Order: sequence, then C-alpha cells, then structure tokens
Amino acid sequence: MIKDKGLKIKVGVFGLSANIINIIIGSGIFVLPAIVASYLGASSIIAYLFCGLLMATIMLCFAEAGSKVTNTGGPYTYIETAFGDYAGFVGGFFAVGSNLFADAAVSNALVNVIASAYPIFENGLPRILFLFILFYGLVYINVIGLKQGIGLVKFNTIIKLIPLILLIAFGFKDVSLSNLYFHDLPSFKTLGETSLILFFAFQGCETGIIVGGEVVNPKRTIPRAILISITTVMVVYILIQTVSQGVLGDALPNFTAAPLAETAKVIFGNFGYLFLIIGAVVSMFGYMSGTILNSPRIVYALARDKVIPIAALSRIHKSFATPHIAIIVYATIGFILAISGSFEQLAVIASSSMLILYLGVALSVMKLRKSKKNYEGSFKIPGGWTIPIIAIVIILYFLSSLSTHEMIGTGLFIVALTLIFFAMKFLKRRRND
Repeated sequence: MIKDKGLKIKVGVFGLSANIINIIIGSGIFVLPAIVASYLGASSIIAYLFCGLLMATIMLCFAEAGSKVTNTGGPYTYIETAFGDYAGFVGGFFAVGSNLFADAAVSNALVNVIASAYPIFENGLPRILFLFILFYGLVYINVIGLKQGIGLVKFNTIIKLIPLILLIAFGFKDVSLSNLYFHDLPSFKTLGETSLILFFAFQGCETGIIVGGEVVNPKRTIPRAILISITTVMVVYILIQTVSQGVLGDALPNFTAAPLAETAKVIFGNFGYLFLIIGAVVSMFGYMSGTILNSPRIVYALARDKVIPIAALSRIHKSFATPHIAIIVYATIGFILAISGSFEQLAVIASSSMLILYLGVALSVMKLRKSKKNYEGSFKIPGGWTIPIIAIVIILYFLSSLSTHEMIGTGLFIVALTLIFFAMKFLKRRRND
C-alpha cells in the first residue's frame, strides 16, 4: 500500500466522533420509531439494545482494523492491506457505490421535504438547481480544506442533535408509564426481523472513518471515537424510542411519515411539529455534508494504490491539501444519479453492499492478526477470536435474510467488478510487455 502524501493531519477525537455520529444519525431516526413500534410495540427498546450490541461487535472490528491500518480510505484500506488488490477493488467499489446511491436517495428526500412547503421545488429546473447548489456547495467547502469540511460536520452534528435532545429532555413530562409497559418478551424471530431494519439505522461508522490518514494519533483516536459514537447513538436512539412510545402509545405506528414530529406536537404544540421537520432537514443536510467529506477519499485511495488506473483522482491540491479531483468526480456522479432517479433501480445492490463490506472488515481483522507486520501500540479487541467470529456470524445472518433478487443483484455486481479488475490487469500487463 502507498502511503498518503500531502494530506494534512487535522482530525482529533471530537472531530472524528462528530463525523461518525453525523453519518449514523441521518434521516432514519425521524421515521424509525413508528416502524419499530409496528413490530414490537412497547417492547421496542429491546430491539435497540439487541441491535446496538450486535452492531458494537462489528464496530469493534473496525476499531481494531482502523488502529492497525492508518491510511485514508477506511474499510477499503483494511481489506486491501489484508487480502490484496482484488479484494480491495471489490470492497472499494461496494463502499463507493452504496454511498453514491444513498446520497442520491437522501438528497431527493431532502428536496422532497422542502418541496412539501415550497411546491416550486417538486420538479423541473428549480429542483435540479437546488440539487446542483447542494452538491457543488458541499464540493466547494470540502475542496478548500479539511478544516472547513470537518468544521461543517461538527456544526451539523451539534445542530442535528439539539432538537432530539430537547425532545428527550422535555418529553419525559408527557410520558405515560402505561404506554411503556409490555407483558411478554418478543419472539426471537420478530426480534431478528426488527433488528434487520434497525441494523441499517446503525450504519455509518464505515464512512466516518475513511479520513484515517488525516487523523491525529489514529491508533488511539479511531478506537476512542468509535466507542464514543456508538455509545452516543445507542443512548439517543433508545431515549427517542422511549419518549415517542411513552407519549403516543399504541398510536405511534400510525404516524409512519413523521413520528417524532407528531411526538413534538404533543410536547410543544404546533411549533414542535415544525421544529422537528426542520430538524429532519438539517439532519439530512448533515448527512450529505459528511458523505461528501468522506466518500470521495475512497476514490482517492483506490487511485493512490493504483487499483484504478486514473492517476488524476489521487492528486492532492497544492494549496488546500485535499483530494480535490476525487471530490469533484464523486459529487458529479452523485448529482447525476440524484437528478436522474435511476438510483432506485440499483438501490437493491446498495442495501447488501455494506454487509459485504462489513464481512470483509471482520475477516481483515483475523488476517491482520496473523500478519508478520508489527502493529505495536494498536488496539486489539479483548477475548481473542470471539468478537470477530460473532461479528461474522451476525453479518452472515443478515445476508441470509436478503431476498433472492437482492442476492442475485449483489452476485452479478461482484461478477462485473471481477471482470473489470482482471481486464484492467491484463491491459496493464500488455502495456508493460
């Protein structure tokens, strides 16, 4: 693997924690409580604890791999270091592809919320112009410097947490304990089905740690930031579900569009509804700011390691010390997907790609432990092989729950990437000969 050159080391524990939290707490939490309640009712909190603990085993694998492999590129770099170019190529494109489809979906959700108040943005040129300003405004901020990009992420993280914290703080006075009482524990089957939905609401750590090559003392900072962020997310999610369930009770599943806004209406009146709708918009914008900061650095890393033969993508701006071309190219593809809507046809691949990526990282931990390279001072998960093996079993369980259509789509994507990779190697060998 080629070391990063020209990037500035600026990200500390707070910045990296905010980066991870900002990605994980996206728009999902603003609709999730109603969906979970429809499955489990008052026992919903158990699903959050169960899924949070499952996700923690996977995040511990990220913490160990991230403390050993400290280059920019996140999960791609861990997989490439452990298993070589081919695995890195597949893992890298799964990461980039999933994030691009998610960006297209979230940016459209953002403009849809705004269009509900201002119908001019529903379609046509105003909608395209809004998306253009969104994507390329974030490109500008992230090209001119990591300090500006991570600064916006910190700001967005704080702003998006304020309405959630206020809802929790003032909501408990309207909580009815009878709404939180449940007679029986959920069946393991129901708990598993609900956790599969919740699992995707806990995703985001893999994107937040892509900036590994720009982190101060990554061997300590990355594990600490992951621990802080996953703990924060679990606490916020559980408290939000408790307040929503406690305030709305059996009516919670009826408000699938905006359960938190409906909860806020009870607590604060009509102002509360508007406040939480604005909070959802801020949260989606925060997600976009975080992903435009992080995801292009996978593209940069793939070019840096010559896994993709486009050297321009690995260039670092001489003045701003950012991978400017990778940022512009990534955002341009995201913008095209957002305005075309074609991402809907490929979203089936995105839903499983992160699970494939997680599996690669968990396996990487086991491979890196066997490596002869000295990783002195890096974080190591306690308990030997136990946590990585549990993480692998969990990921395989979730993969087995995918539909046949999703499995076929994912398999075809891997086949296509494999053909592209070996075709590139063949052409490169012919040029060298």
